[in-house]
Amino acid sequence: MKQAYVGVVVLFVVGLLTSGMFLLLSHLASAYRPSAVKAMPYESGIDPLGDTRERYSVKFYIVAMLFIVFDIETIFFLPWAVIFRDLGLFGLIEMFIFIFVLAVGLAYAWKKGALEWD
Repeated sequence: MKQAYVGVVVLFVVGLLTSGMFLLLSHLASAYRPSAVKAMPYESGIDPLGDTRERYSVKFYIVAMLFIVFDIETIFFLPWAVIFRDLGLFGLIEMFIFIFVLAVGLAYAWKKGALEWD
């Protein structure tokens, strides 16, 4: 029984040694020369504007969370589409219910003003 895990242990040790070796080599081969330009924050290739601790609007985070929620929920369409023929009418009705729940959630967020950037 223990012989079945020998391959896993060897692979784990080889992975650790390889990653450690690459970290050590990159540290030894690098030329670290700090400068004022390198220490500046990088913002899309332009000089930083304003304070770096500026607050974002809560609406930005709400829209981001809504995007993630709806993006993840739409991923459920792919497995449904793959086995659509096997599910038949039941699968079609179930997906319409799922889409209805998504639409109700979107309508609620829209009515609450979560999608407005004012």
